[in-house]
Amino acid sequence: MSDKNLACRAGVDIGGTFTDVALEHQGRLYTAKVLTDYEKPERAIVQGLKLAIEQAGIAPEAIQSIVHGTTLATNALIERRGAKTAFITSDGFRDVIEMRNEGRFEQYDLTIQLPAPLIPRCDRFPLKGRLDASGRELVPLDMEGLDRIIEAIRDGGFTSVAVGLMHSYRNGDHERLVRDRLRRALPDVSVSISCEVSPQIREFERFNTVCANAYVKPLMSSYLNRLAQALAAEGMACPLYMIHSGGGLMSLASAAEFPVRLLESGPAGGAIYASHVAAKYGLDRVLSFDMGGTTAKICLIEDLHPKTARTFEVARTYRFKKGSGMPISIPVIEMVEIGAGGGSIAHVDDLKQVRVGPESAGSEPGPACYGRGGERPTVTDADLVLAKLDAKRFAGGSITLDEQASRRALQTHVADPLQSVNVQAAYAVAEMVDENMSNAARMHAVESGRDLSEYTMIAYGGAAPLHAVRLCEKLGMERLLVPPGAGVGSAIGFLRAPFGYESLRSAVMRLSQFDAGIVNGMIDEMNDEVASFLRETGHGEDAIRELRAYMRYAGQGWEIPVDAPTGVLNDASLEVLRANFVRAYTQLFGHEVAGLDIEVVSWALSLRTETEMPARIEPSTGDRAGSREQYPPIDRRDVFDAKSGDFHDCAIYDRASLPRAVRLDGPLIVTEKETSTYVSPDYSLILQQDDSLLIQRQQKEGV
Repeated sequence: MSDKNLACRAGVDIGGTFTDVALEHQGRLYTAKVLTDYEKPERAIVQGLKLAIEQAGIAPEAIQSIVHGTTLATNALIERRGAKTAFITSDGFRDVIEMRNEGRFEQYDLTIQLPAPLIPRCDRFPLKGRLDASGRELVPLDMEGLDRIIEAIRDGGFTSVAVGLMHSYRNGDHERLVRDRLRRALPDVSVSISCEVSPQIREFERFNTVCANAYVKPLMSSYLNRLAQALAAEGMACPLYMIHSGGGLMSLASAAEFPVRLLESGPAGGAIYASHVAAKYGLDRVLSFDMGGTTAKICLIEDLHPKTARTFEVARTYRFKKGSGMPISIPVIEMVEIGAGGGSIAHVDDLKQVRVGPESAGSEPGPACYGRGGERPTVTDADLVLAKLDAKRFAGGSITLDEQASRRALQTHVADPLQSVNVQAAYAVAEMVDENMSNAARMHAVESGRDLSEYTMIAYGGAAPLHAVRLCEKLGMERLLVPPGAGVGSAIGFLRAPFGYESLRSAVMRLSQFDAGIVNGMIDEMNDEVASFLRETGHGEDAIRELRAYMRYAGQGWEIPVDAPTGVLNDASLEVLRANFVRAYTQLFGHEVAGLDIEVVSWALSLRTETEMPARIEPSTGDRAGSREQYPPIDRRDVFDAKSGDFHDCAIYDRASLPRAVRLDGPLIVTEKETSTYVSPDYSLILQQDDSLLIQRQQKEGV
């Protein structure tokens, strides 16, 4: 066992409902799950860490490092709870973040409502001065005009400023001049500039990203400082790292400066966790399924690596339809995220249809069954009424659920409007949320040209193991893995993440007119940038270097990622790049386009530390069948099965006492501290040697 595995490290994930903690000490894992504290999130972190420390029997000072991921920045954008922010932009481009682009996320809706810009028009300040597309100065900055803007910012009481000027992705000198003058005049005001936050082409996405960074920067800086102080006060004065949306670890200082990089930090940890499990079992095609209290996240993992992207959206306003949110152009693990979690609220719409989410009860007040003041029905309430949850064993017995409260909520808000009965209402809610999630997975796979029947699902998160088998039934998937600690999967994933960072630059250049000097100089700048981020964490000496080019045929409107040679670019490496593009394009679209020139739009350079590959496990197929008489369950009860539409006599097992390498046929439920796993009558369960649950479709005779 390596020294890293013997180190005492903790991963902490703040979700919309629960705060999850995973503590690794001397090769053993200790976990805790507590309700998220919206007023002071750091209190829930300290509480969860104390519970894990108590289980491990160690002192707080024994923790050597803590890795943290959070949805606080995302929630601040969605709920518009950020700082009072001003936006300085090039004269004539004041309305870019309002005009967006020509895309329509709902083609035939004549009353389409676009999301409101993050910063209102009255708080956007145009500044004269202009660069051309190659970064050459056409018009000098109007310094007198800038001074007038600074006075307006001072008088307006702004606490944060975003600066986004045209073509600053090629030359950031104008933006740096603005920042320096702002800092001298207003030293207490936070400043974000787009040439550092997101130096990429396409001004709408770049401007929106720097505005988002500035909007959440004071909030996140304050929170991270409070968290560091709270941990130190409890004796945990160890290094604190943040996981960013691209799946790497960064320092606290970098996170405070670029909080927009944290927007998808929690889901990124989950994808890394699923990749680690896939590596153990040698699975090349995996669909990761993460369902917590507020959202569900689905990600394709191929050849042990999650899919990545340069942009994503937050705060979608039109039934989570692509294009209806705020675009953020940063490196991110690509996944589809929908408002479907245990706390998602159900209602009946005007057409008498059951709808679930995206609104969530969160942890305050929480589902009706929590007894914390919630009166509207949620997915958790439906699962309780369908007997998939045990009222006395929920969250390891730390929360006693009120089944009567769930029944009242479902009756009032679902059953009565439909003139139905309670169980049918719960069935409708559970089936609707499962259909929403399976549709999202199906669409994500189709957009990527993948057939999910060839994939293995890996389920984690507090609610996912309870719903995963039903998704497999809907998606035609044969196999499902529920790894140990699945209820706090993202927090465990934080402990498997490398230290790493990715830098992006844009410079549109045709291969027929390729200027290796300009590109090599830009790559050197990117290398210095990522190396400095890694040095802040004390790592990077032996980092793995990867270079990608985003390329297209000349005249096309979007580009694809292509692996690029990592050395100094020359004529030979240019031919390799051309061949790599043709191969990638043909793989995606089935053919190349002869006779067209090829161009590079952007470059991405990443450095990351090498992570230790887990030992391979040969899965047990469970040739030996076990009966309830041989392996008595801890309990039995009637549980509703969605496929058959009826209750079945269901065996209840405790995960810690399951027999290994023995096939147990469903229906059954496996309980543990942070989650429960439901196995339907058509599937079987085999406990693996690493305590993962392998669930696969039963092979019926004659089929």
